[in-house]
Amino acid sequence: MLSWNVNGLRAVAKKGFLEWLDSESPDIMCVQETKARPSQLPPNIRRIDGYYSYFSAAEKKGYSGVALYSKVQPQEVRYGFGINRFDHEGRILIAFYEKFVLFNIYFPNGNSSDERLQYKMDFYRAFLEYVQELRKEGHSVVVCGDLNTAHKAIDIARPKQNENRSGFLPVEREWIDRFLSHGFIDTFRLFNENEGNYTWWDLKTRARDRNVGWRLDYFFVSADLKQSVKEAFILSEVIGSDHCPVGLELDS
Repeated sequence: MLSWNVNGLRAVAKKGFLEWLDSESPDIMCVQETKARPSQLPPNIRRIDGYYSYFSAAEKKGYSGVALYSKVQPQEVRYGFGINRFDHEGRILIAFYEKFVLFNIYFPNGNSSDERLQYKMDFYRAFLEYVQELRKEGHSVVVCGDLNTAHKAIDIARPKQNENRSGFLPVEREWIDRFLSHGFIDTFRLFNENEGNYTWWDLKTRARDRNVGWRLDYFFVSADLKQSVKEAFILSEVIGSDHCPVGLELDS
């Protein structure tokens, strides 16, 4: 399965998204920051051959939004946490499959104001509470998407220069520690402990050319799925957005 913050689904569709998806052919494709309601999407993006399609759009036009394309029809799809304060921004899709529950989430950015940082932390808290309830019910869980936080110094090219910036604040990084302590695994780090592996680069400064980036996009699994994880990876060569796709392969 793959996950990608496309920074506009209509925009990336003009840059070969369908051709790329056809060549990769993932069983599940999770998309964040669609910036579109389903009615605004071209028919060939709204319904891609071979996939069931699901969209959660923000009430605000051209903002946020997530999409799920799945070769297997989920047993159930939920479009939020049941909390309007978070659900109306179109950041959440929760798909129930036979072996796990998949969270496709575009987590908030806290950069613009203290209020948005508080919103981000409240969103994190609501998400963790929701996930914990599903775990108590016996569900295995996969979480993917743009977390909008780099976890450790290894996950950012310039940690010192960004330690007072949202996306690398101690309070945000500590939340990831807390999340992992509840029995979740950062799958990429099962396979790669090296520096220089990023998923987002600032477009204005052409940071991608110099690989001055942040690892903001993740696949997490609940600990009971650890033995099922065959591979986790970053497709840093794929262009079309300021983010690149990340992937996870589980035993079928």
